[in-house]
Amino acid sequence: MVFSSVIFIYYFLPILIVLYFLVASKFKNFILFLFSLIFYFLGEPKYIIILISSCIINYYLSKLLVKNKHRKLILFIGISYNVIQLLIFKYIDFFIINFNSAFNLNFPLTKIIMPIGISFFTFQNLGYIVDVYLKKHEPSKHLLDYMTYVCLFPQLIAGPIVRYMDIQNELTNRKSSFENISKGIKRFIIGLSKKVLIANVLGEFAKLIITQTVLASWIKPISFTLQIYFDFSGYSDMAIGLGLIFGFNFKENFNYPLIAKSITDFWRRWHISLSSWFRDYVYIPLGGSRVNKIKWVRNLFVVWFLTGFWHGANWNFILWGLYFFVILIIEKIFLKKYLDKTKVIKYIYTIFIVIISFLIFSTDSISNILLELKNMFFINKIPFTDEVIIYYLRSYMVIFVISIICATPLIKIISNKLKESKLKNIYFFLEPFVYLCLLILSTAFLVDASFNPFLYFRF
Repeated sequence: MVFSSVIFIYYFLPILIVLYFLVASKFKNFILFLFSLIFYFLGEPKYIIILISSCIINYYLSKLLVKNKHRKLILFIGISYNVIQLLIFKYIDFFIINFNSAFNLNFPLTKIIMPIGISFFTFQNLGYIVDVYLKKHEPSKHLLDYMTYVCLFPQLIAGPIVRYMDIQNELTNRKSSFENISKGIKRFIIGLSKKVLIANVLGEFAKLIITQTVLASWIKPISFTLQIYFDFSGYSDMAIGLGLIFGFNFKENFNYPLIAKSITDFWRRWHISLSSWFRDYVYIPLGGSRVNKIKWVRNLFVVWFLTGFWHGANWNFILWGLYFFVILIIEKIFLKKYLDKTKVIKYIYTIFIVIISFLIFSTDSISNILLELKNMFFINKIPFTDEVIIYYLRSYMVIFVISIICATPLIKIISNKLKESKLKNIYFFLEPFVYLCLLILSTAFLVDASFNPFLYFRF
């Protein structure tokens, strides 16, 4: 099941909300846990046992970490269990394929289907185990509370990666208010609109671009960059909105990354929960930047290799991570100080680097990546444009313009100014109708849609 579906919006969610607010406080976590399992089961019934067993094992390992003379051994067992589980279910066939290729062997593939959300709930379990070991917080007192934390459906299958310490108090003592419910509903509708009205349409547009021209070779990665931003940030908006409805305050996961002034700045704004996880649990433990230059480069290499590999079992994802590693090294050593002195060039540079990165990210083989790069930079002898790409570009120009505007804080700035202006009464009167129209329009698109994937589900 996905958030952007009629079943979820008009059946699953209303039933859950009614039951949740009818039961006494002591039963609310049980209701959330039960519906989270139903949510996961409807999307991945075969592997629900993996999710549940992962919660139980990590919960009891965390209990053993308290006042135990073998704490380091228990931590090692906990980390090993989570990492090995992730490697088996997500990467085993990748390893077999490359082993066969390297040694000219023919071991059969396991053809294991990756459980939805395993990258996200594994990282939450890992972070929890490490934080308990470091005594950043006590282990959860009740198994149900911990299972509710890990399985909480708003963030279960595509993040954001929520730290236990960030919602520890809310798991046992949270209050819902009309203000937060209202904010949550509005945030959910914004995310739904991003996903359905922008990301899905851009995805359909990208599928139509099959012509071999220079212009088409640029339009495809630009479209994908915008699509994946609105797809993933839209999901995060919906997750944050749902969290607010049920009394949880999840941290922001995106902060207008496509207006970043450097790649360093981009990664402070894009998928914030993932980049901060790698910073806190990999980069800093390795020594961070408080080491000599060789070790610092090593630390960055490890983080960006793992960041790429986390996204998928394919070499293009590893190349994508290492691409950012190289760019960030160049930036941090000498380039950033020059970029900071510019007014416009730093933004052009950043968006150019990001577009190329998502070409790498979205292309399934290194040979195809090289082919697309050659097409983009006039190395292959192909025409600059043709009638087909011009036709489709004209047809989708409105959504292109809307997506570019919505990727900036312009609408938010205008909205905030209207709230404080003489027109604020009109604004507050019309605001509910705007959200209602967005919901109706999104629903209409969903009813008629044949293209509605969440891109990050496969990561």
